[in-house]
Amino acid sequence: MKEIADILQAYKNTDFQKRKAALATVIHVEGSSYRRTGARMLIFDNGQWIGGISGGCLEGDALLKAQRVLFQNQPQIVTYDTREEDAHQVGIGLGCNGLIRVLIAPLRPDDERNPLEILKNCVDERRENILLTITDRKGDLPVSVGDMFRVEDTPRFREQLRAAVPDDTLFADIRQTLQNRKSKLQTYTPTPGTQVEIFIEYLPPRLHLVLFGSNYDIYPFVGLAKSVGWKVSVVGNLSKLHKDLFATADAVFSHKKQPPRPDENTALVLMAHDYQTDLRNLRTALLADAPYIGVLGPKKRFDKMLNELKSEGIIPTPDQLRKIHAPVGLDTGATTPEEIAIAIIAEIRAFFAGRNGGFLKWRDQPIHTV
Repeated sequence: MKEIADILQAYKNTDFQKRKAALATVIHVEGSSYRRTGARMLIFDNGQWIGGISGGCLEGDALLKAQRVLFQNQPQIVTYDTREEDAHQVGIGLGCNGLIRVLIAPLRPDDERNPLEILKNCVDERRENILLTITDRKGDLPVSVGDMFRVEDTPRFREQLRAAVPDDTLFADIRQTLQNRKSKLQTYTPTPGTQVEIFIEYLPPRLHLVLFGSNYDIYPFVGLAKSVGWKVSVVGNLSKLHKDLFATADAVFSHKKQPPRPDENTALVLMAHDYQTDLRNLRTALLADAPYIGVLGPKKRFDKMLNELKSEGIIPTPDQLRKIHAPVGLDTGATTPEEIAIAIIAEIRAFFAGRNGGFLKWRDQPIHTV
């Protein structure tokens, strides 16, 4: 999500009376690839670019292809197949070892289907999104390669989509993508003599990290979380917080007022370094919808909290206990505030990705699940 935000910022700052730009999007991956489907790269006609579609081995060629796309004002699908030992194939010898299909399309700022305008709306609203991008078409269909649609759960949108791509199978695939949260490339034959290929993309909302604390270890935590593109809110004693935090964090709330309302894409971390404050925040966190609650400090301290809650008649359910990570963070041997923040951020990332945060060297499956 940070890459999209960076691309949107560059797009916003561009004077399209003077510049042209194309958007490169990874729409399909087979085998090994540093970047996955949905990776994007904004390319300008002056050779500048932001984002990326690989680990660096494909960007140079994509830059050249984009100049042709801008000159011809026509989108192009580029396939990079680095699985074979072809000395003329871009990416050989650089560790790609996979097949990557990339859509490079010119941006038209005045077009209502401009993908960056659609992506901006997705970023502004914290909810799951399904995006449909036309990547190929044959026959008489009222869509063009590069067109993007944002799926809306409304009768009007369903009518519009059915008029553009009259194939009910597409709606089933949209539901499946939303359910399993995995993007895919699919081909449809809406009517005899027509065919359309669509990149069905699952775009998750930005993860929201809420930190409960007012001490000096808050600052590196906020900076690191922002650097990976998360939304960060801080709940603490405003008189103890430095003014710089108000410019860095997305939001800062007084501990005396109601904290931000969490959702299923929110992680809460209790790090007040004050037993009674953390206990009070734990009471509130247990009732929240957030699936992740991290508690800083030793396990013995957390066990004391649980016993005190039980003495008050508050007995956490098994589901509530499963949310809690105490002590919070991966076992990395971290000792400084910066190292501890890295360990906690890594654990949160692993949790929301459905991983255990172990060493990749012990993983007997591909790094990226299909």
